[in-house]
Amino acid sequence: MINDIQRKIIRLKEEKDICILAHSYQAKEIIEIADITGDSYKLSVEAAKVKSRNILMCGVHFMAETAKMLSPQKHVFLANPLAGCPMAEQMDAQMISAIKAKEPDRKVVCYINTTAALKEVCDVCVTSSSAVKIVKNMDAEKILFIPDCNLGAFVKKACPDKDIMLLQGGCPTHARVTKQELEEAKRLHPNAVVLVHPECRPEVTENADYAGSTSGIMEYAAKSDAKEFIIGTEISIAEHLQYRYPDKDFYVLSKDLICSNMKITTLMDVYKTCESIGNSDGKAFEIEMTDEQIAKAKVCIDEMIRLGG
Repeated sequence: MINDIQRKIIRLKEEKDICILAHSYQAKEIIEIADITGDSYKLSVEAAKVKSRNILMCGVHFMAETAKMLSPQKHVFLANPLAGCPMAEQMDAQMISAIKAKEPDRKVVCYINTTAALKEVCDVCVTSSSAVKIVKNMDAEKILFIPDCNLGAFVKKACPDKDIMLLQGGCPTHARVTKQELEEAKRLHPNAVVLVHPECRPEVTENADYAGSTSGIMEYAAKSDAKEFIIGTEISIAEHLQYRYPDKDFYVLSKDLICSNMKITTLMDVYKTCESIGNSDGKAFEIEMTDEQIAKAKVCIDEMIRLGG
């Protein structure tokens, strides 16, 4: 049944000129039919290069918005319209503009996990894989890093020469992992290398062998001679690594590392969206942004690509 649906999607992609982008947290059956797979940074960069007339994002809303900003002439669709991101909606433009008014010499660095409206008042955007490099490359000394204070703390430690201001916010999935869970995982698997995402709390990242982006974690596991790994990010990554490297063992750091917003997209969502693209039934959820919105929000995205390239 799954293979049948996958074959239908592949046929529809060709017929309707659709490029499927899938975040690494998506299910294996979706990853298998995607044209481009990766973390937020890779998807952002690749979205600008897509030649297809239609782009289908298998991820969450801000990722589809980013794809639209980078390919405004394309039709961009989100496979499941309910796939949002709690972190992206924690702060608004009015709140950040008020801080900028008080501290005009402080540049605003926003994590890509933010709405397009919030990006409009930010100076540069970053992802977990590019944040440290971009902040180091900025000529600004005073920075406001939003919204994830855990990733911000990670960047602050790596950039001690910068005055980095943080606000309370972050990814509820990664933030719920505790140091006690890490210690228990290490007790159960004493020979395992610990790889975690910098959205985890500082007491977790500081006690890991490696802290980095989703792609960084996967690359580390691929190149390492170690045979056992504890994976401290969304549990789908441990699963993908298990399939990819069957000679190695991968354990999840916590059973609670599940992003319901990423998990909500199904293969059938992808199929039905592909089926509806180009039709007048209105079932495909298309990202709509004005030229003015795109122009304002895209400034910080362009800076991300310039400073992170």
